[in-house]
Amino acid sequence: MQRISNRVMNLGDLLTEAARRYPTGQAIVSGDRVWTWAEMNARVDGAANSLCKLGIGRGDKVLVHARNSNEMFATMFAIFKIGAVWVPTNYRVVPDDVAHIAKTTDASAVIYDEAFAEHADAALAAGARLAICIGKPRPGEYRYGDLVRAGHGNRFRAAPVERDDPCWFFLTSGTTGSPKAGVLTHGQMAFVINNHLADLMPGMTETDRSLVVAPLSHGAGIHQLVQVARCVGTVLSDPGSLDPAAVFALIEKHRISNIFTVPSILSALAEHEAADRFDHTSLRHVIYAGAPMLRAHQKQALRKLGPCLVQYFGLGEVTGNITVLPPHMHAIEDCPEARIGTCGFTRTCMQIAIQDAEGRSLGPFETGEICVIGPAVFSGYYNDEAANAAAFRNGWFRTGDVGHFDDEGFLYITGRQSDMFISGGSNIHPLEIEEKLAAHPEVCEVSVVGIPDNKWGEIGVAAIVLRSPDAPLPDLKSHLSGKIASYKIPKRFERFEQLPRSGYGKVTKNLVRQAILERLQAGDDLAEEAQ
Repeated sequence: MQRISNRVMNLGDLLTEAARRYPTGQAIVSGDRVWTWAEMNARVDGAANSLCKLGIGRGDKVLVHARNSNEMFATMFAIFKIGAVWVPTNYRVVPDDVAHIAKTTDASAVIYDEAFAEHADAALAAGARLAICIGKPRPGEYRYGDLVRAGHGNRFRAAPVERDDPCWFFLTSGTTGSPKAGVLTHGQMAFVINNHLADLMPGMTETDRSLVVAPLSHGAGIHQLVQVARCVGTVLSDPGSLDPAAVFALIEKHRISNIFTVPSILSALAEHEAADRFDHTSLRHVIYAGAPMLRAHQKQALRKLGPCLVQYFGLGEVTGNITVLPPHMHAIEDCPEARIGTCGFTRTCMQIAIQDAEGRSLGPFETGEICVIGPAVFSGYYNDEAANAAAFRNGWFRTGDVGHFDDEGFLYITGRQSDMFISGGSNIHPLEIEEKLAAHPEVCEVSVVGIPDNKWGEIGVAAIVLRSPDAPLPDLKSHLSGKIASYKIPKRFERFEQLPRSGYGKVTKNLVRQAILERLQAGDDLAEEAQ
């Protein structure tokens, strides 16, 4: 049978269309600088023309190591348009990580911020042949701005692509080992864009405004790709650090209507006094994902920001497309309308199954691994057959998260398989304990992990951040007594000024466990043992 072409739109042309429809509309705002859609598209076409002249073309992988900026975001569209693959890294990773990424993705070029010369050197040593600097280049390198100017003025016609052609290597955070490259394709991402618009931000138009508070190399980049599809202007916050007062000032000034963030950042914003000083009534969709949000933190965010929260569950490998919990299913009070504890219902055209260890589907209220199929699932890990064999079973992508459905089809996550620990022969999932601890009025943040113990095999240790840095650690064992089974109560409570976070702003179990073990090995006397 003759093969039928699966041609699809090159996603780079989303920017072309935005420039055609709203040439003078605001595309990107960074500080006092504004770029229109026409300016943005012309700059991208200039970069694309120059990249092609440098020999970068269809299928080539271009590693980008840069902080959020207009230039960093523009590289996505320039690389898409030439048919190459965008490989954005978390700018907080170390040069060794960049070397690993460059080698395993077969990167042919690296685009980098001038502040990250060591990272560029690592990519070059690992096989990249070209270095392009956003800023002042070194001898033998190219300046990104010069490439834009050199190719400026000539419209670039986007390369033809097919549905399964890669456009983005989405890098895992590397919390369970070295980063892996998940292959995202033009056809897959076209579905993701439409799904986000249908399920997360219905009714969004060019009159909306979006604010970036997370790295564009990860989920925020997918979110901003959706904004371009609807010609929504994007405001970039300071990429160096999270300043809640500055974020709220931007929300008020630009009448921001949507934000993508993670629970830890959302909680930090809701806890800050600036939430009471600035007008944030323009917010319609504050989308949070990447980790469970404890009920106490969710209530605080609703009190401060109003009924604008949207939760979704979805790994990078599924580009955020597994479940959604829309604003009307969030509520401050524990009432029937509030779907407490759930991450929502299945996204449009996706399918979820709760499976046991043998891959059999389980019924409502039966706990097992959350598995998913559908057009948003990635094409697998690049050049990693072992990882692919572990990630897929009978066509289902295995998320590694554990949970159950209720009888109405709402999904409840009880933890990750890797988060669970076994103490005295009993399986313990931290999320239930964290929910109860976070409800204590003096507790600001909490993370529970299992650490090795000679008697019990593993014991639970709670890392605690209090609202008042000067207050003594409260009797948290008594607080938990009667609320959870006694064997689930942590054996130790460790006080932290702040919990360790990954480069994406998430509190990860591996980092918390490592910090606790280092503290205990050093004989730190801040540990308080539950009696």
